[in-house]
Amino acid sequence: MIGDPAGVGPEVCVKAIATGEPQRLCRPVLIGDADSLNRAIETSGLNLTLQVVRSLDQARFDDRTAVVLDPGNLKPDEYTTGKPSAAGGRAVVRWIRLADELANAHAIDGWIMAPVDSTSLKLAGEVANIDDLQPPQTWMFRISGPLRVVPITEHIRIREVPQTVTRQAVFNLIRRVDETLRRWGIAAPRIGVSGLNPHAMFEEDVNEIAPAVREASERGINCKGPISPDSIFRHGLDGHFDAIVSMYHDQGQIALKSAAFEGACTIYLGLHFVRLSVPHGTAMDIAGKGQAQHLSMLAALKTAALLAAGKGFLKEL
Repeated sequence: MIGDPAGVGPEVCVKAIATGEPQRLCRPVLIGDADSLNRAIETSGLNLTLQVVRSLDQARFDDRTAVVLDPGNLKPDEYTTGKPSAAGGRAVVRWIRLADELANAHAIDGWIMAPVDSTSLKLAGEVANIDDLQPPQTWMFRISGPLRVVPITEHIRIREVPQTVTRQAVFNLIRRVDETLRRWGIAAPRIGVSGLNPHAMFEEDVNEIAPAVREASERGINCKGPISPDSIFRHGLDGHFDAIVSMYHDQGQIALKSAAFEGACTIYLGLHFVRLSVPHGTAMDIAGKGQAQHLSMLAALKTAALLAAGKGFLKEL
């Protein structure tokens, strides 16, 4: 899904496909507005042809062709490159729903969300905020190089975190991470579990997290914890864990953003298909100028293809 048509999403999509690398792993299809993609191809000076289709069975794939499934719900005069718009927000929501419909029908094996714009979404009145685009009963599995982190909680106040860190919640996420890693091609997943408090030595660590880890271990899951939050992410960077379960959003995000590996991405854990997003925004200030970097989108495409095929994580960009 190409993201907000006025942002850098169309550009990073066509630049990634123009490398020819995703085509070695999958058959990429862009979902969105053909006009914005054609402009991005022209602005970036790419040797790439756009094939516009109304259904997937019309697609023809080769290294110099980008296939776009355009539902025709956006007109060129309804938005301006570099500016949020209600039309762009409405189009994005329609494209997201279309991608989910195709994935749920097994017509595609997964999809990637290019950057969307919160202002466009608000102008459209479709959703209250970007969080509303996250499917229910899913977790955000974030990757930055060898560091892979999934938090129990997302965008809630710090004071609300302790009451959400329950034995059942921790165990459920450990089990879901183990099941998903196996489906993605990790035969014997190694899962680290962070403590909540300094040195993992207080009430929540002892009475909630530790029993959850013990229960998971008794059921054959290879997991360790609770491990002190100030050291567990170092273990992840050193390759000791295939994934780390953290207790709240910023606990993991600080480590991930400090690592700052090229090609970082986020996966929605809990779906039967692979759904990813890239870690940067719409960058409206440089949209339409041919300056956007496409490495995160390229990594997301390759990661999605590998995971959907059960071949594990991308080793290098």
